[in-house]
Amino acid sequence: MKKRVLAALIIFCFNCDSKKEYDFTTVFETSEGTETATYYETIQYYENLADYYPEISIDSIGETDSGKPLHTVTFNPESHFDFSEIRKEKRLLLINNGIHPGESDGIDATMLLFRDLAQGKIEAPKHTVIVTIPIYNVGGSLNRNTGTRTNQNGPKAYGFRGNARNYDLNRDFIKNDTKNARTFAKIFHRINPDVFIDNHVSNGADYQYTLTHLFTQHNKLGGDLGHYLHSEMMPKLEQKLDAKQWDITPYVNVFNTVPEKGFSQFMDSPRYSTGYTTLFNTLGMMVETHMLKPYKQRVEGTYELMKSMLVIIDEDYKKIKALRQDFNKTLIAKNSYPLQWAIDTTQETTLNFKGFEGNTIESPLTGATRLKYDTAKPFNKQITYQNYFKPSLEVTLPTAYVIPQGWWQILDLLELNRVTFKVLEKDTLLPVTSYKIDNYETRKEAYEGHYSHYNTTVKRTQEKINFKKGDYIVDTNQYALRYLLETLEPQAPDSFFNWNFFDTILQQKEGFSPYVWEDKAESLLAKNPNLKAAFKSKKANEPDFASNWYAQLDWLHKNSENYEKAHLQYPVYRIE
Repeated sequence: MKKRVLAALIIFCFNCDSKKEYDFTTVFETSEGTETATYYETIQYYENLADYYPEISIDSIGETDSGKPLHTVTFNPESHFDFSEIRKEKRLLLINNGIHPGESDGIDATMLLFRDLAQGKIEAPKHTVIVTIPIYNVGGSLNRNTGTRTNQNGPKAYGFRGNARNYDLNRDFIKNDTKNARTFAKIFHRINPDVFIDNHVSNGADYQYTLTHLFTQHNKLGGDLGHYLHSEMMPKLEQKLDAKQWDITPYVNVFNTVPEKGFSQFMDSPRYSTGYTTLFNTLGMMVETHMLKPYKQRVEGTYELMKSMLVIIDEDYKKIKALRQDFNKTLIAKNSYPLQWAIDTTQETTLNFKGFEGNTIESPLTGATRLKYDTAKPFNKQITYQNYFKPSLEVTLPTAYVIPQGWWQILDLLELNRVTFKVLEKDTLLPVTSYKIDNYETRKEAYEGHYSHYNTTVKRTQEKINFKKGDYIVDTNQYALRYLLETLEPQAPDSFFNWNFFDTILQQKEGFSPYVWEDKAESLLAKNPNLKAAFKSKKANEPDFASNWYAQLDWLHKNSENYEKAHLQYPVYRIE
């Protein structure tokens, strides 16, 4: 009896120590490079990796519009996963996949990367920890089909670009309309990555390259950090891929024309992933594989690019840390910040570009002229690439912003992005710079759930305003400095104003009845000779105004004490 019990215990203990066996061959590999994993297959794959290899951890965080959480998967050879501790000694790389789930190359390439790191097929970096969001657009991934990627050569089936509420998530990083974007912000600030890679597939021109890179615009990133990105990190990546016989070129920002005419770098404002991550001094890039190349080739190229970036980060880990730590100090010392950019025509880069001959021919389908590439006629040509930008509008850095407590939606977003602020403990009179919205234009068609504004201009005045107990003071000398400037300055392209967060100030709430106001307006002019002179001059010099009785009454109303102060008054104030 005792022998049987002992034998049973031995078998039990043996089973306790043994690991469950998994097959870590991916769907991409079993299909010989023609298929991509589904959402459920992808998450299960990483859960199996994490179960088998202690160097890998998987976590689910927050919500998405699909009702499912976002996942993060971390590879750390030292098998600890406290990011605040990791950050002290190591650099962090965050890889985002499936923001457009039809562009699935990164999903499969990252699965291969994590497996090969865990199995020792790739030498593990000594100074870098890798984190991935396996599939960011969960709803789009679940909405699987075989037809919507009209321009794309494989895989056989894939996800859809829009998320569960049909948002393009790569336009939502600053406005946070989706649960996906809000959860991404939590993940991003929790990790605080040094380098960010977002994997995509291109759309546009035809050319010989499988791989193109879209680094965040280096002048916009700015200072020594931008210089390092442009002059060191990008050339190193190109050199390492060239050594592996992988050609790469900057993202070909060309549509309905041919690349050999030259093109400019794509300017990634904060609505986009790399534009957003740049606001927190993260070195960002998108991988853009070419849509018409075979799927197997595109995934393999993405894999090799990520491997090369790991080596660069590991080589430069000390420099990257120092550049990021010092950058906000550099911004504050300059005391100005560029809000808008234009191409700098005094500088350009010459690319030795590998393309295909493109011709304009008559379409037998429509009868119009159309563009057609001839892949039997490859070429190497020197072309102009405009990748230098200069500020077209700058603002001085305020010491702080004041936000009245009623604008709670704005304060929620600031808090989500780790902005710190203090609350006024009593009513306080403060000298501030006040903005009135002077002019703006609005999109005529819906764009990502908004009729957004552009070409916004403001009038500035210096005022003393009595702010209330409970209003917020937001100091600009903090981690989120650039985020504050890009969202709270109304002239910034992706400001909260331009994304319609303040549209209630654009509508007058009180007006006038013409038959009542006309009598009062006559009395107003009689008491105010300067206003009367200005009114006569305006009528004399502006025929449209002179022939529009309502415009005249409205102008007089807006120049009287009856006109409401809230109309066009931007409700965020600057302390200089």
